[in-house]
Amino acid sequence: MAERGEIAQARRWVVKVGSALLTDDGRGLDAGMIATLVEQLVALRQRGSEVVLVSSGAVAAGIVRLGWSARPHLLHKLQAAAAVGQSVLVQSYENAFKQYGVATAQVLLVHDDVIARDRYLNARGTLNTLLELGVVPVVNENDTVVTDEIRFGDNDTLAALVANLIDADALLLLTDQQGLYREDPRRNPDAELVHRSDVHDSRLDDMAGEGGALGRGGMVTKLRAARLAARSGTETVIACGRLANVVAAVTAGGEIGTWLRTGKQPQNARKQWLAGMVQIQGSLELDDGAVKVLRESGRSLLAVGVRAVLGNFQLGDMVSCRNSEGREVARGLVNYSAEETRRIMGLGSREIEGVLGYLRDEELIHRDNLVLV
Repeated sequence: MAERGEIAQARRWVVKVGSALLTDDGRGLDAGMIATLVEQLVALRQRGSEVVLVSSGAVAAGIVRLGWSARPHLLHKLQAAAAVGQSVLVQSYENAFKQYGVATAQVLLVHDDVIARDRYLNARGTLNTLLELGVVPVVNENDTVVTDEIRFGDNDTLAALVANLIDADALLLLTDQQGLYREDPRRNPDAELVHRSDVHDSRLDDMAGEGGALGRGGMVTKLRAARLAARSGTETVIACGRLANVVAAVTAGGEIGTWLRTGKQPQNARKQWLAGMVQIQGSLELDDGAVKVLRESGRSLLAVGVRAVLGNFQLGDMVSCRNSEGREVARGLVNYSAEETRRIMGLGSREIEGVLGYLRDEELIHRDNLVLV
């Protein structure tokens, strides 16, 4: 079996842990599992990696705390369980990380936060800032108020979208199974574990199964999540969270679980995804200096380099960047609306706040959201 060198080189991780692991298969929050998981994530950070934790378990923890014997079907009862369980879950993580001097931040997202362009930029900026500050974001779906996510959503998918959002190198999906098997191991105890596969191999679809009673994320959703994560070049590993030191073993490139490979370079994959994400809503005419910076230095576009603004785009829209002859040189997601951009074009970043009364971002288009054409 080939060495997992690409996994061992990953420095930005999204780690998702499922309900069955955290709630001891429905018998309340498993304090020992949370302590073990946190200890492993702290060790990963100490090796120089950044970590975002996507945690299920709020609804399941709430069900147990409320004394219910089964997951209810009524929407408002699910929301009530989420509200009760989320505070318990986050407090447990905060207390566990605090022992190591690590701060945490609760981040509740819905799918629109990582799909809608304006929310995408805001969520991306917040998560990246938390990572820069050395904080561990603890992400969950906002099950308390959002209906669609409770009915159809799952945190495997959310974890993949977060991986897209922050340009994660790798996604680790921790479950109560060893990984993806070629056959259902409950029916065939000798079923073979898939150690490595191309994430887009169509044969994987027939191997994936459904989830258990507490969680909604079986192998079907994990495979779907891996394919979503692959859009931005993120590698995915599915592994059993109950294995001793599983995080250290996987992140060191050990032959544990199922590695679903993307076969793409992360930066190129993300640029391709970004380029096809949305339609052009407007354009910016750049001066020669800005064009040269974009083409030769790969830096962000600043307002000082803009000479004219065309269209009526909004924050987060895709705009075309053109030279003085009208030829397109780049396109990207803009951090200011057309009205705002007209007011700040030609100005240095330090002057923006004085004109608008606020500074949303120093860059008009950040280099990570910019594609050369």
